Amino acid sequence: MRSSIFLLFTLTAHCLIANGQQKPRIAIAGLAIESSTFSPALTDEAAFHASYGEMILDNYPFLSPDSPIRKKANWFPAIQGHALPGGAVTREAYESLLGKTLDSLNRHLPLDGLFLDIHGAMSVVGLEDPEGDMITRIRKVVGARTLISTSMDLHGNVSWRLAGQSDLITCYRMAPHEDEMETKQRAVENLIDRITTGKGKPRFKAYVMIPVLLPGEKTSTRIEPAKSIYAKIAPLTSQKGITDAAIWIGYAWADEERNHAAVMVTGDDRKAVTENAEMLAKSFWQARREFDFVAPTLHYEQCMDSALKSNKHPFFISDMGDNPTAGGAGDVSWTLTQILNRKEFQRFDGPSLIYASIPGPALVEKAISAGIGGQVDGYAGAAVDSRYAPPVRIMGKVEAIRYGDKDAEVEVLVQVGSVHVIVTKKRKPYHYEADFTRLGLAPRKTDIVVVKIGYLQPELYDMRADWIMALTPGGVDQDLERLPYKHIQRPMYPLDKNMKDPDLKAKLVPISGGEQ
Repeated sequence: MRSSIFLLFTLTAHCLIANGQQKPRIAIAGLAIESSTFSPALTDEAAFHASYGEMILDNYPFLSPDSPIRKKANWFPAIQGHALPGGAVTREAYESLLGKTLDSLNRHLPLDGLFLDIHGAMSVVGLEDPEGDMITRIRKVVGARTLISTSMDLHGNVSWRLAGQSDLITCYRMAPHEDEMETKQRAVENLIDRITTGKGKPRFKAYVMIPVLLPGEKTSTRIEPAKSIYAKIAPLTSQKGITDAAIWIGYAWADEERNHAAVMVTGDDRKAVTENAEMLAKSFWQARREFDFVAPTLHYEQCMDSALKSNKHPFFISDMGDNPTAGGAGDVSWTLTQILNRKEFQRFDGPSLIYASIPGPALVEKAISAGIGGQVDGYAGAAVDSRYAPPVRIMGKVEAIRYGDKDAEVEVLVQVGSVHVIVTKKRKPYHYEADFTRLGLAPRKTDIVVVKIGYLQPELYDMRADWIMALTPGGVDQDLERLPYKHIQRPMYPLDKNMKDPDLKAKLVPISGGEQ
């Protein structure tokens, strides 16, 4: 009897919404992280900096109090957490955060829709396909009738379970992700449209698995072939019968069956949905051998030799192997050790170089005690990932101390010879010019800037006079053939370079609500 009454209430509410007499009830939830299973690091609950309740709405400018979208629905934010990429999430952290999500959603039933904001490359200790597990457990709480619109990073992975329990699904179309907020807004607008017009769940979801696994540094939409492949998406979404379309590169530094490229197209026209999914998948597959690094790529010594000979400043070097924005531990000390050992940098009047950055909480404390202008002598790095080099000794002058950064917490600038090393209490990627200038640095006037990153984010990219990506060691090693994959599907390009052409026929994913 109780379930019958609930169903009658839900059906009545849907009719009132479709007639414009009632606003839909929409929840917001999501946990986002890229997790490298090839890194020894672990990610705890605090790393997600989770937001709860109304404060979640502040994370989305398009849901500001006076925005038209905000006024179209009644919003019930549950939990939204976004962690800096890193190692696998502990099972305790995952269960705690997901438990809070489910409790909140349960308190706000019934729901017409859910905006699920995830990355798609989370790894959890002892759990296969965390996002698939997450959405399956969410579906059991919100019920089959609730529409779920999933927004993802194009470096995420789409498992069959995730595809099945998502009614609407999309991802970024740019790398770097300059369209991140635009994508999330599209996911929300699609959700509201399908609810308020009474169209409900798209009738068809076409899925194509593409057996390609490439790093983001080889698939940037700044250059071909990704630039042209992704440019095909927007025009086809204006076709009648298509709601949305997306291409996922996948995440290369985790070893699960779901890690591969994929295409999904959703809509109400079966022919349009399947044919366009196959077209996008075929375009991606045919271009597989054309993907290449977005910038010149050399081993470290060659990179540094080139930078020292160059008259173009600032000369950027990406320390790629331990990139914390891709899942590296962020504390591999190998590259900084090589820099400090080079004689060119051991004089104060040598070529100026900024290194950003290396975590060293004990050294940070020593620097605080010494004060600005004082001398510090201590070790940093290799507390988590010491496979390639031990902690690096940093002995020099404290130039700056800054408190309050969201990621680093405390930043200390130490000059060693002509090298300015940024040492942090906790790991932090450096993406913006202000990250440097707040410490008194002038990156535009510096000879060489070395950053733990892969492809340069827009501000650094615009600042560079020249740029090389260094093939350095770490948990996100760009030489995928050196990684010990055991669980990904094979054959997989480029690991199996001479594999036969795969079957790229679209599979229709069952409508959500049932077992996948």
